[in-house]
Amino acid sequence: ALTTLDLKYNQIRDVEAQSLANALQHNTTLTTLDLWKNQIGDDGAAYLGDGLRQNKALTTLDLGYNQIRDVGAKSLANALQHNTTLTTLDLWKNQIGDDGAESLGNAL
Repeated sequence: ALTTLDLKYNQIRDVEAQSLANALQHNTTLTTLDLWKNQIGDDGAAYLGDGLRQNKALTTLDLGYNQIRDVGAKSLANALQHNTTLTTLDLWKNQIGDDGAESLGNAL
């Protein structure tokens, strides 16, 4: 079964992130999803957050170097409050400000 999906540098946008999020809701084997250096914004982060709420397998999600801002960070933070499986979330090189960082910090 597939445990790692590496989709770095694939120009994945919010609409594609929505498809991935839908798959995450039903996934039972994928533990690592690497979406580094794509074009995922706040909507895509919200979709992925929806997927994370129901996912019980994913332990690592790399969203570094995307276009996520405070709104997207808040969506992910909300999802983290419902997900106890994810242990690594990389958000390096996004445009997350103080509000988004505070939401993420409070979710930990």
